[in-house]
Amino acid sequence: MSAILVAVLLVVAVLAIGYYLVKKFMLLVVNAILGLFLLFIMNFLHIMQWVEKPDLGYSLATLLICAIGGVPGVLILILLNLFGITLQ
Repeated sequence: MSAILVAVLLVVAVLAIGYYLVKKFMLLVVNAILGLFLLFIMNFLHIMQWVEKPDLGYSLATLLICAIGGVPGVLILILLNLFGITLQ
C-alpha cells in the first residue's frame, strides 16, 4: 500500500514540475516573439531616426539578442544605439 502511495506522489510531483517548466517556457517564447516583433516595428516605422540615429538593422547579433532577451533585449539595443554603440 505504501509503495502505491509513493508512486502516486511521485507522479503528481513530476506532473507539477512539468507544468511549471512548460508555463515558464511559454513565457520565454512569448517574450522572444514580442521582442522580435518590437524590433520589426521599430525598423519598419524608423523610430530611431526620430532621434537622428540609424535603425537597429537585422544582423545576426541583433536578432539573437532580441530572441533571447525579448523586450528587455530590444531596450538594451536601443540604449546602446543611443550611446553610439551599434552591432553590425
